[in-house]
Amino acid sequence: MAKILFESTRGFDQIAIEDIFLKNRKIFLTEEVNAATMDDIIKQVMYLEEDDPSGEITFFINSPGGSVSSGLALYDMLMHVRCPIRTVCIGLAASMGAILFLAGDKREIMAHGQIMVHDPSFGRMDVGGLKPHEIQQQVDSLNETKEAIAKIIAERTGKSIKAVYKVTANDTFFNAEKALEYGLATSIIRD
Repeated sequence: MAKILFESTRGFDQIAIEDIFLKNRKIFLTEEVNAATMDDIIKQVMYLEEDDPSGEITFFINSPGGSVSSGLALYDMLMHVRCPIRTVCIGLAASMGAILFLAGDKREIMAHGQIMVHDPSFGRMDVGGLKPHEIQQQVDSLNETKEAIAKIIAERTGKSIKAVYKVTANDTFFNAEKALEYGLATSIIRD
């Protein structure tokens, strides 16, 4: 963890750079979406709302995505808090990273950023020993998740569910201009 050295009345102190950013209402997701990373960010968001319910939170994202259930927990929290949320794609906001990006009231993307959306998948599901109805239950659950994600994308972009399903059927990458045109981003950060 990076530390910043500063002079105080006690001499020189060190403080984690993340603490300085948090003080300035900036939080980061620069790794995989999982229970641990979402737990940390949810706590940061809750702290910032408690500190100043009307102050904007800037959420920087450079993530390959990950766990849908963990990501949706943070998405719901971001949509629930009273604070205005500004999301900034600083590299790649992929999969659940893209859904979290969509939680912003303002959604900014760096000039060379990318957003990738797709349907959820099982990952490495082992169907050995499962009965057909158990496999079907898993497929039904996956389709419910697909629908929930498509609804989020449709609501936040203004696109129809049918249009969203066309782009999520495969891994679809949007550069900054295409993300703005599609409605994923609300502005591009240049220079």
